[in-house]
Amino acid sequence: MSKVAFLGLGVMGAPMAAHLARAGHQVTVFNRTAARAEAWQAKLADEGLAVQVAATPAEAAQGQDVVLACLGNDNDLAAVMLGDEGALKAMRDGAVFVDHTTVSPAIARTIAAEAESCGVLALDAPVSGGQAGAENGKLSIMCGGSDAAMAAARPVIEAYAARIVHVGAAGAGQATKAVNQVCIAGVLAGLSEAVRLAQAEGLAMDKVLEAIAGGAAQSWQMENRWATMAAGEFDFGFAIDWMRKDLAIALAEAKDAGLSLPITALVDQFYAQVQAQGGARQDTSALIRHLPEATR
Repeated sequence: MSKVAFLGLGVMGAPMAAHLARAGHQVTVFNRTAARAEAWQAKLADEGLAVQVAATPAEAAQGQDVVLACLGNDNDLAAVMLGDEGALKAMRDGAVFVDHTTVSPAIARTIAAEAESCGVLALDAPVSGGQAGAENGKLSIMCGGSDAAMAAARPVIEAYAARIVHVGAAGAGQATKAVNQVCIAGVLAGLSEAVRLAQAEGLAMDKVLEAIAGGAAQSWQMENRWATMAAGEFDFGFAIDWMRKDLAIALAEAKDAGLSLPITALVDQFYAQVQAQGGARQDTSALIRHLPEATR
């Protein structure tokens, strides 16, 4: 078992850190809102698990074998890792940093370079699977970094992963996550239109799902969100605000590569419409809200 620090206890980070404690690792956490960390600590204590809460990222990282983070965006990551009380300079020689935040490939490469200068291994390892995947310990993790960083991180991140794939060098994990989000955006756009068409035709929604979910139209989004989209239920964790942040990364990467992603750009604007309708904190399946229901 390892001594680990986990930085960030949001809807993804809190269950991931809990899985580490349940797996027997010695866990120290840091969260910018201290009250959230203390409440999380008390919840784990009810399970008979002792975890520590640190006042700063540097304090959390001191002497740890592995430091993991799940934060909000590039600026959050830079502040927690590279700031005056950042974790990176406090990490011991030979330790490994694992970043589960979805950020730009550029900052992932920057942190990897800074880590190397400090004698620290670094892995950019964004996740897919949403809040349910984090809570159930069934996340898919796409990793960028050296073979040594991957080998050091794997025994720890296995505590909450169903799939771990080493994609390539530093930044490759984040680039793969951008690809992942482009796929999700396209699927949800098509699914939104399909649900509205089925409703307009007056079809029994459960029977439509039964008929098409086993064929070429099948997707995770269809199986898990068809019924809730039809019912207008959008409280499943991954907010539209975060999706738009991720799509902005994908669109920026495409622009830098001289590519156009017209469908992704269009879906991003549909999400902007839902934000304007008050859906910023609803989950990504609320994309259907940009389509009015049929009048007949």
